[in-house]
Amino acid sequence: MHEGDWSVAENHFSNALEVSASDDRAHWGLAESLWQRGERPAAIQHMEQAVRLSAGDPKLAERLGRMYLEVGRLEESIEQCNFAMQSERRSAEVWALRGDCLFAKGQNDESLAAYHRALAIQPDFPNVQLKAAEIYFAQGRFDRLIATLDCMQEGVGAEQIPARADLLRGIAMQQLGRSDEARQCFTLAASKEPSDPTPHLQLATLLLNRGDFELARASLATAVHLDPLAGQNTTLIQQLNGTSSIANGTDFLQPSLRR
Repeated sequence: MHEGDWSVAENHFSNALEVSASDDRAHWGLAESLWQRGERPAAIQHMEQAVRLSAGDPKLAERLGRMYLEVGRLEESIEQCNFAMQSERRSAEVWALRGDCLFAKGQNDESLAAYHRALAIQPDFPNVQLKAAEIYFAQGRFDRLIATLDCMQEGVGAEQIPARADLLRGIAMQQLGRSDEARQCFTLAASKEPSDPTPHLQLATLLLNRGDFELARASLATAVHLDPLAGQNTTLIQQLNGTSSIANGTDFLQPSLRR
């Protein structure tokens, strides 16, 4: 399992259960193996067995809660989280799960508080840092967003930062009037996720606001090439057309980009 050879691991865990059907470790391992190949209901059944046979091991309860959450069984996820927290209040993973459950319920402030508890226990926790940044983004707290992502970058390095983090940082920089840094962030996000049109749309808007009309058009063209639905960004297209008409007396967009 630790070597990533999940099919072989699944066979070994299955063989272990044939020897002893009451071994919680075998149920846990088989659950993880089944989860890896998308057998979600069967994986959950074995993880439930692992929790029961282990007399409620909080680590297994947290993992079961995570599985419940990922398949949309929110109340059951909360129940496992609360159970795990009774004996593992110093677990960053349990606090992270609590934050995710609260976020799923739309309780952003409470979710953020749980993420802070997780980070107080484990400062280098990229998934939690990114989720906290998402909440700061929704709240318009761009200074806090950037500070959170700075901490994340210190822990994992700039190259390991996910594209979503670069995108959020770019939007925050743009909102704070730091357009050069925003442009670098959008460019970096686009290089990490070549199939995502969003960084190109953000870059097109930034370039348009800076008066770089030709580059803005090129960025928008790239976004539409990646996803034709990106051409439904009518506000951006109207702005480009309007700017072009003033500058040149013609439509700024190529006919293939009009919607």
